[in-house]
Amino acid sequence: MQWRGGCRDRFSGAIGMKRYNVGIIGATGMVGQRFVSCLDNHPWFSAKVLAASPRSAGKLYKDLMESRWGMPTAIPGVIGDTVVLDADADAEKIASEVDFVFCAVDMPKAEILALEEKYAKLECPVISSNGACRSAPDVPMIIPEINPEHAQVIDAQRRRLGTARGFIAVKSNCSLQSYVPALHPLMDCGVTDVLVCTYQAISGAGKTFATWPEMVDNVIPYIGGEEEKSEIEPLKIWGSVTGGAIVNAASPNITTQCVRVPVTDGHLAAVFARFDKKIAIEEIKERWNAFVGEPQRLGLPSAPKKFLHYFEEPDRPQTRLERDLENAMAVSIGRLREDSQYDVKFICLSHNTVRGAAGGSVLTAELLCAKGYL
Repeated sequence: MQWRGGCRDRFSGAIGMKRYNVGIIGATGMVGQRFVSCLDNHPWFSAKVLAASPRSAGKLYKDLMESRWGMPTAIPGVIGDTVVLDADADAEKIASEVDFVFCAVDMPKAEILALEEKYAKLECPVISSNGACRSAPDVPMIIPEINPEHAQVIDAQRRRLGTARGFIAVKSNCSLQSYVPALHPLMDCGVTDVLVCTYQAISGAGKTFATWPEMVDNVIPYIGGEEEKSEIEPLKIWGSVTGGAIVNAASPNITTQCVRVPVTDGHLAAVFARFDKKIAIEEIKERWNAFVGEPQRLGLPSAPKKFLHYFEEPDRPQTRLERDLENAMAVSIGRLREDSQYDVKFICLSHNTVRGAAGGSVLTAELLCAKGYL
């Protein structure tokens, strides 16, 4: 990831020139590898600690990843020479050496919840890519351009956990991070019903074609748990903070189908939407083009200059062409037109392991730094 010049200087008055030492919990998995790549030369964050399962602990990261590294760029040299720690057994040591951790582990939900709360109670904030805590009403699930105000529930969560500094913040499921941003600027027109079909890359399952040859020349019309998350999580993102808890929005009604398709990276969504209030096609495009979120206003290092990009070409966006737009942190939209059953339909696309996972989590951490939570 290439960092835009001037971002750190622009923020020096707000958070100083402090460098944050961070840990990556689950550093050997696909999203963990993305964290390693995203943090290489980051202007605010330095990856100082890598942790994984007990079977990985005690080994050099470069040795562990010799045949598993799936990123397009090489393992950063300094990180490669890092000795991997045990995410659970070494938690106290890790918490004492870093300012906060990113967490992307592949474990049963109950074990993830226990591990993340363990770090939080050790006064080590957790920015999580996992789903274990997403439904908790005092755990913010943040897409930084959409609901940055949800960070305020951290104060209530700290009271529940009995911590002064520790907390858990999460990102939403990667499947919805293309279409929720596209719908967000239209919400004041009364979005009532949404139908979405997502076409999701194999990296969302932590796989490559080398490790999942069954996906070559194939489509699998089922991804366990994905449709439920895609229908429920947007309502939390569009919810409101009341009495130290996030209360889910009552609408829109969302129904989804999630399909695994044979591409390496990039989740594409076909969206159909119905509104209370009639809205012209050109006005929708204008809203998308004009949309600016808090990360853009603050000039956060990982933020795309333009969050939503609309393409007029009839065959765009395409996964291979647009998934890396603006360091893979932008959302691409196209094919907006009226529909015979719903009011409008369109296509949108985001990079699932960058914007939808590691990069989105890094941007969330930048936002929380800017707001004084880290």
